[in-house]
Amino acid sequence: MMEINLISEKKKTALVYCESQFGLVDGKTAAALIRQSELYSIVGVIDSSLAGKDAGEALGEEKSGIPIFADLDDALSELTEVPSCYIYGKAPLDTYISNKERSLIVEAMENGMDIINGLHQFFSEDQELSLKAAQNGIQIKDIRKPPELKDLHVFTGRISEVNVPVIAFLGTDCACGKMTTAVELNKTLNNLGIKSVLIATGQTSLIQGAKYGVAIDALIAQFVVGEIENSVVQAFENEKPDIILVEGQSSVSHPAFMGSLGILKGSMPDGVILQHPPARKFRCDFPNLAMPTVAHEIKLIEEISKAKVMALALSHESLAEEEMRQIVAVYEKKFQLPTTDVLSHGCQKLVQALGDHFPKLNHKIKLKSLEKIPVLQTA
Repeated sequence: MMEINLISEKKKTALVYCESQFGLVDGKTAAALIRQSELYSIVGVIDSSLAGKDAGEALGEEKSGIPIFADLDDALSELTEVPSCYIYGKAPLDTYISNKERSLIVEAMENGMDIINGLHQFFSEDQELSLKAAQNGIQIKDIRKPPELKDLHVFTGRISEVNVPVIAFLGTDCACGKMTTAVELNKTLNNLGIKSVLIATGQTSLIQGAKYGVAIDALIAQFVVGEIENSVVQAFENEKPDIILVEGQSSVSHPAFMGSLGILKGSMPDGVILQHPPARKFRCDFPNLAMPTVAHEIKLIEEISKAKVMALALSHESLAEEEMRQIVAVYEKKFQLPTTDVLSHGCQKLVQALGDHFPKLNHKIKLKSLEKIPVLQTA
């Protein structure tokens, strides 16, 4: 039987389902949970195409000690105990799960595992699944399920009361690393003694354990801006932070999604960090839509918002390490903005950019500490 060490007693153990998508665009939820989770100790990933590999190494990163299994039966036979939770770790465009995936969820419930679901399809409202949950005494958590109407917020203007820097992480496309960069910078700032709070706007960061935020793409449009504003204001009032980071969604220029506009309106950021995947030619899931240029996205952001793009964060997908280093240098020279890939090169440039733009943060940023910022090395 396989031993999984260093499992926090405060976290529930979890198995993440990501069949045929781990390390790919639609597997972003699973990948994010391997890198960071405040709520769950991930004990395995299900993806038969990568069975036998280490999850961290499969992402091109350091070994994580988290195994990838061929299927649920394989995982349950190898693990020393049944995990507490079964997380659906894919983020597809499909509206409903397949019958095969449904049967796996039923099997997980029959083995006593709570179900964590980030899809728009709410399992708790599915008659068969809710009945099976009741029969087996387990919980279904639909992360994207919006608050009750009475608990939703419209925009009030109270965002003007927030007097610490608010930074939005926007991008040129979906699933290009916005959340990863926000999470890594948030961790880095807190490790440096700068109180930073991350506002979640999507299901993945909520599953990771973000304290504030809501999955905005599941809200009635009228409440998107207000819910973002309310989350920022609540974080400001409750946490007394030095800085607030707001996770981005999609891109301003993307014709299929409105998330970035709601984030700009609701959080009224003081600065933007723009995420871009240089090797991507077409928008993910939309092979007929060419990627926008960084220059075009910056222009759009700065025309509709008072905020300026203060740094670029690049994704190294489909790029070798040396290629990425060269591209970082090219972008930095071309746009005259600090540029990095946080998973390969760390957050040092982003921290320095924050200090340069917001003098009040400077006294809390000890320059000697920047050398100690950890860098996640890719394979």
